[in-house]
Amino acid sequence: MQKQHPKIAFIGLGNMGSPMALNLLKAGYSVSVFDLVQATMDTLEQAGATQANSASEVVQDADIVISMLPAGKHVESLYIAENGLINQLKAGTLVIDSSTIDALTSKAVANKLAERNIHFIDAPVSGGVSGATAGTLTFIVGGKEQDYATALPILQAMGKNIFHAGDHGAGQVAKICNNMLLSVLMLGTSEALQMAIDNGLDPKVMSDIMLQSSGRNWTLELYNPCPDVMPNVPSSNDYQGGFMVDLMKKDLGLAMDTGIKSQSSTPMGALAQSLYTIHSMQGNGQLDFSSIFNLFSKQEKS
Repeated sequence: MQKQHPKIAFIGLGNMGSPMALNLLKAGYSVSVFDLVQATMDTLEQAGATQANSASEVVQDADIVISMLPAGKHVESLYIAENGLINQLKAGTLVIDSSTIDALTSKAVANKLAERNIHFIDAPVSGGVSGATAGTLTFIVGGKEQDYATALPILQAMGKNIFHAGDHGAGQVAKICNNMLLSVLMLGTSEALQMAIDNGLDPKVMSDIMLQSSGRNWTLELYNPCPDVMPNVPSSNDYQGGFMVDLMKKDLGLAMDTGIKSQSSTPMGALAQSLYTIHSMQGNGQLDFSSIFNLFSKQEKS
């Protein structure tokens, strides 16, 4: 007898959440959805999802709840506030929160839900909108081993690389460490490419040289920040799509807060936070984070 798929409730259908929910539907899961944007729910309904009128309604009879929300305050409010879902979820439900938030909030939500025998893992993602669409996301999980095992087949329907980083909050810490490094790599790559351009070099040739040299990194391989060097990346589409500057700025804020709490030295992260804040204040907050390249461009400054 074939094992029946668990019923999934998905809350938060933004640029990442919508394709994630769509991939669950493609994998044969029964998915109910809720979002504040009606048009987004309509699109998922056309793909086979059931839409609900509220967060309370969407979790009725759910075995698994997945949330993808902007910040820690939203996660806390959704689950453990006075009118939170803690009062609606049945015992034994597994909550998978894929928001990128601070580790302390994840731990607090997990501990509060555990009092009602509701399981929780933090499972932030890496891979951007393209990874969410292609089902190739990386999930970085914090939580108990048993809950990780329960979540694994569901996460595999949405992602390619799944890591169990440790106990509650570990997924969040790992995610912001990764994104802090990513911001530094993007800044360094942008700075180097612009200096090459300033000295008469072709940025495509310079990129090829660095790809075969010791400066090789992820941004050069898959996400070049210089326009028209690489096809199908935001820099070659006026920095539209992808991972917004304001989201990188948010993650760097989380990284700096985490560093303060653990007394970690993060001078490169602090500089990255400052530069992304400046870039955002110049009106670029909705552009892809690779647009930081323009901060170094003489053409942009003239």
